[in-house]
Amino acid sequence: MDVSGFLQRLEGSSGYSGQVVHRQSLPPRQARYSEPRTPLPAALETALRRLGMAGLYTHQAQAINALARGENVIVATGPASGKSLCYHLPVLASALADSSARALYLYPTKALAQDQLRSLKAFGLPVAAGIFDGDTSREARESIKRTAQVVLSNPDMLHLGILPNHRAWARLFQGLRYVVLDEAHVYRGVFGSHVANVIRRLRRLCRRYASNPQFILCSATIANPGELAEALAGLPFTVVEEDGAPFGGKEFLVWNPPIVDEARSIRKSAGSEAADLFRRLLREGVRTMVFARTRRQVELVYVSVRQRLAEEAPDLLSRVSPYRASYLPEDRRRIEQALFSGELLGVATTNALELGIDVGSLDATVLGGYPGSISSTWQQAGRSGRRRDASLSVLIARNDPLDQYLARHPEYLFGRPPEHALIAPANPRILDSHLLCAAYEAGPLTQRDVELFGPTLQKRLEQLAAEGLMHQRRGGWFLDPGVYYPAEGVNLRSGSAGDYAVVEKDTGALLEQVEEGSAFFQLHPGAVYLHYGDQFLVEELDTQAKTAYVARKDVPYYTQCRDHTDIRILHPLEQKRAGEVTAYLGEVEVSTQVVSYERKAHFTEETLGEEMVDLPPRRFTTVALWFDLPIDLVAWIRGRKMDLAGGLHAAEHAAIGVLPLFALCDRADIGGVSTAMHPDTGRPQVFIYDGHAGGIGIAEKGYELVEQLWSATLKVVEECPCEEGCPGCIHSPKCGNGNHPLDKKVAALLLRGCLGMTARE
Repeated sequence: MDVSGFLQRLEGSSGYSGQVVHRQSLPPRQARYSEPRTPLPAALETALRRLGMAGLYTHQAQAINALARGENVIVATGPASGKSLCYHLPVLASALADSSARALYLYPTKALAQDQLRSLKAFGLPVAAGIFDGDTSREARESIKRTAQVVLSNPDMLHLGILPNHRAWARLFQGLRYVVLDEAHVYRGVFGSHVANVIRRLRRLCRRYASNPQFILCSATIANPGELAEALAGLPFTVVEEDGAPFGGKEFLVWNPPIVDEARSIRKSAGSEAADLFRRLLREGVRTMVFARTRRQVELVYVSVRQRLAEEAPDLLSRVSPYRASYLPEDRRRIEQALFSGELLGVATTNALELGIDVGSLDATVLGGYPGSISSTWQQAGRSGRRRDASLSVLIARNDPLDQYLARHPEYLFGRPPEHALIAPANPRILDSHLLCAAYEAGPLTQRDVELFGPTLQKRLEQLAAEGLMHQRRGGWFLDPGVYYPAEGVNLRSGSAGDYAVVEKDTGALLEQVEEGSAFFQLHPGAVYLHYGDQFLVEELDTQAKTAYVARKDVPYYTQCRDHTDIRILHPLEQKRAGEVTAYLGEVEVSTQVVSYERKAHFTEETLGEEMVDLPPRRFTTVALWFDLPIDLVAWIRGRKMDLAGGLHAAEHAAIGVLPLFALCDRADIGGVSTAMHPDTGRPQVFIYDGHAGGIGIAEKGYELVEQLWSATLKVVEECPCEEGCPGCIHSPKCGNGNHPLDKKVAALLLRGCLGMTARE
């Protein structure tokens, strides 16, 4: 791609008004090669030459050497760096040397498993491999159990189909030499905490079958690859992170949409800008992938581009497509293949294509909003320039605090390390369910299992016994006879097993399932719900049957609910002096009730009306950080009749928007409450809590780095050019109180006071 020429034409066009606020040139890099200390089998060497591979990159050789020493390895290098060879080569070498050797590949998505099966078959070696997932036929399943030396699956199927039925998989467990977890950075939060316990159950069964597999993890670049790997598998790991792969260079732009409403500091939407830039790239023949944050935004970008191309370049209409994980498998495979072959010139997608599916060589990536982490930003940007040519990536900032902060401080993207990936395998809500599964699979739990499930094992077993789910007798803790196949009640992708069904009212067809924690927010009566690009209105929500009944209807708006949240302190865990105040960490009970919803016009986001709803509150226990405010400063603010509540609320919003800079999470994973007088402390308080029952480590990370969090939040508030507050600093797109009250100036005063900075009017 002629990146410089395209940018010159773009900046000289009529629609350009200085949107590029930062340009980062990433220089090309030459490949660095190395040889493993033990030569590869001759058949593998021949296969590599036939595939056109001149040699192994340094990180590939380093990983193979560590595995040869019997170590567990995590490879954390950039996109398109050939990480899959780090596990394909030792696995194939093992299988060629011993027909009884087995390997288990685990991927977070079915598409990745399909992609890597093609990669394995490309070697042309006599090693049997097969995919075992929900799409595998009954006949194929039996063959895979008997003959496959490499089984490709996902954590969900391992949890639900393989571990509880391990006797049918005896050959796999007896010969298991390697376990591969690809895209390991995906295993964070609730999902990662579940997967960590699934891996412990796997290791427990391997012990029963006298096998001791090595673990190979591959990850995008994160701050703590070794820590994450050890937390996932419960074993020591060698970290390989020095990338030896070539890189063709990249121009990375940060793009801030123009302000369209000066009075309210409203900018043009990131989706609209992404669609326009997508159209320009397509018209120049640039192979492009556009990432959008939601399914709705993907469809809107696609529709907008098609409308413009129909007028300007109708021959390109068939060469652009949307892509979402919710599409049927055959549709996803068709789009992936068309993109790989070059039949498609561009695709608009959610983060479903962020992971390492091989879609060929792309020239440009457009990110319609910050993806939520530096790690994901580089993963999405890395989908272009996957071979040796120069490429372009553009991050378009949305009008919210985090994106606007990055637009003003691009050094956070280009000058700081990626975030930590956090999991909490000992979360009681998650661990307890897997202890039941472990007892079902491999008999009673004993003191020996502490090495797998941690020091809280005894306490959790006693609690399960008190609930009538387990009992103790000589030999250990046994599953109660009334508990059968507990894996069926555990959803790895959620902290709760109580999903809500979405049913089309007229036909009775089951459309989707929504996890319980977000059901009231997405499926309240009157909500607009998108399914395969079609709009449905929620007509009824049956909370007893956990079913939402919907009807197909096209409307010119989307819905956004409003809710009210209370928080009570249950058990303070830690406290420390931070700046001029005291910060706390503890267990809390959060109560959230959806009270109404707004109808908002597409693109303009104009509020068209508000309706009240009557739904019960949702309560859960989690972990929160909270902090005091300087007593004299609070008195000073009150004495001048300034809006203390608005300042607290604004500081809470801005801090929640910035916290993902420090912890690998999404803003949706965090909640907050602020109050001018909290009943449990008798003083003004700001709380930030994990949005999942039991906590997943985000609040702990915020507590650990609370002064850095305050400092970054203060910059967001003070450097935003608006006068009274806007979506770029203190407005929250998910505020249950409709962003009222908010006071930007008081928020800055409070944050300065916490940091010991004096700035009073």
